[in-house]
Amino acid sequence: MAEPVQSSADEDGREPGAESTPDPAPAGKGRKKKKAPLWREILVLLGTALVLTVLIQTFLARVYVIPSASMEQTLHGCTAPCFGDRVLVDKLVYDFTDIEPGEVVVFRGPPAWTADDFQSPRSDNPIVRIFQSGLSLVGLAPPDERDFVKRVIAVGGQTVECCDDQHRLKVDGKPLDEPYIYWQPGTGPEDHDAFEAVKVPEGHLWVMGDNRTNSTDSRRQGGGGVNGTVPESDVIGKARAIVLPPSRWGGVGDHNPQAVALGAPAWQAAIPAGAGLVAAWPVVFLGRKLRKRLTRASQTGWVR
Repeated sequence: MAEPVQSSADEDGREPGAESTPDPAPAGKGRKKKKAPLWREILVLLGTALVLTVLIQTFLARVYVIPSASMEQTLHGCTAPCFGDRVLVDKLVYDFTDIEPGEVVVFRGPPAWTADDFQSPRSDNPIVRIFQSGLSLVGLAPPDERDFVKRVIAVGGQTVECCDDQHRLKVDGKPLDEPYIYWQPGTGPEDHDAFEAVKVPEGHLWVMGDNRTNSTDSRRQGGGGVNGTVPESDVIGKARAIVLPPSRWGGVGDHNPQAVALGAPAWQAAIPAGAGLVAAWPVVFLGRKLRKRLTRASQTGWVR
């Protein structure tokens, strides 16, 4: 009977006495990835921030400088060495909603508008100009554009005129409620520039500054009248908040001057609330009765 033959190799296939050699390390294992230089990371970070800033300010919101006093004291504007307000302008809101009276808007100056509130001096040095343009993106320098900031007083189809016997503006024959108006020292409502009734064309706006005796607006631009109105298509966005300086942080009010003038009397405005309160009692009573009947029905097997 033949004896089983033993293999001269080990179980792992190596001959006896053969020197074992370590398995080669997996490719790439143990190698440390070279860290990118700090300067490169900083450049990537700054580049990403710049791209995001441009995208945000192009499509969503932008910071604008207020360099004139036409919107005092809602918005503080001045030239060096003082520091005018920087306001955040929402560029998306009017894609979804209509422009309403009382809202403070930034817009491109129409061709008929010659006096520009936003004076933006630019250096003749190309390097300095690039630097100024970069600062304008974040509101640290005025934009190189013919832009204005004013409050909407009337919209397309409405008729605006000045003034009634109390020196108040009127829209569609009704006096306006304008608590935001600032009268410079030595001036008052009697200094309101009178003008004949102007019907605002559809798709246009009648805009004025809160500093009523120091604002070149729809009353004067283009000679006044219809020429002073602003196409809604020229509106860049709505002023939402003051972001600089920190001492003036806060929202920009959009009190509707027509709300009181054109709204119903207070007692009429309370009618819907009163009606809702009266109607609530029978609804609650009937609801309780129905709930009790359903409870009894489920206990007697009517409802499973």
